[in-house]
Amino acid sequence: MNTVIMILVVMTVIGLIFGLVLAYVNKRFAMEANPLVELVEDVLPKGQCGGCGFAGCKAYAEAVVLDESVPPNLCVPGKAAVAEQVAKLTGKSAPPIEPRVAHVRCGGDCTKAVKNFEYEGIHDCVAANLLEGGPKACKYGCLGFGTCVKSCPFGAMAMGSNGLPIIDTDICTGCGTCVEACPKQVLGFRPVGSKVMVNCNSKNKGGAVRKACSVGCLGCGLCAKNCPNDAIKVENNLAVVDQSICASCSEATCLAKCPTGAIKAIVSGTDLQQQSKSEAAANS
Repeated sequence: MNTVIMILVVMTVIGLIFGLVLAYVNKRFAMEANPLVELVEDVLPKGQCGGCGFAGCKAYAEAVVLDESVPPNLCVPGKAAVAEQVAKLTGKSAPPIEPRVAHVRCGGDCTKAVKNFEYEGIHDCVAANLLEGGPKACKYGCLGFGTCVKSCPFGAMAMGSNGLPIIDTDICTGCGTCVEACPKQVLGFRPVGSKVMVNCNSKNKGGAVRKACSVGCLGCGLCAKNCPNDAIKVENNLAVVDQSICASCSEATCLAKCPTGAIKAIVSGTDLQQQSKSEAAANS
């Protein structure tokens, strides 16, 4: 009995000693938190998307407050409104940010893209891409397993019944999380207000594209040759639209000249290649 009591006494004393040591160390080496960090974090949207280049909103708040070289306009989801608030709190200047949204650079849905085989593995684009680049003949196209949809921190995406992701541009913040998640780099950005986009990501030559997809860009250059403002160039067998020039074009000649319909108009902020928002809600 005495042995048990002694053990309890010794353990209690050791616990008290360690507690006192930890309390002293905590007080001696404590770092005072900058209250401005909390104020900045409060105005951020809390999406934890990482679009700013930091590991979450708190990390960005600390960086923008403590590091003079970090600008106040890196929060893409927050856009100009948040940038102005952060700039005001930190005493920095916030250059204007061009609003952007994500864009699916692929029109090769399940009815238009050729498949080499049926994939029956894990329902994930990264996993499917490990197996010979995925089931589609086009190795640049959307795999259609929704990894981007699952990654979106704002619920701005859903998979359509045609096997392509749908982006609700009213919700999309342009944070870039889906762009990073796509193993094929099918997702990119487009400025808000864009008139036309190339819904293709293939770098293959025309003959190979025709065999793999009926709506792929052939790199024929007809769109570039007929653009009245020289807003389109063909790079790596793929048409690329200069949105800063195309934004002033009212003729959209490229739409009529494209032999496969790879170039699509954008109406009311929604890509024509995509389905309605009601379908997005039904599939979410």
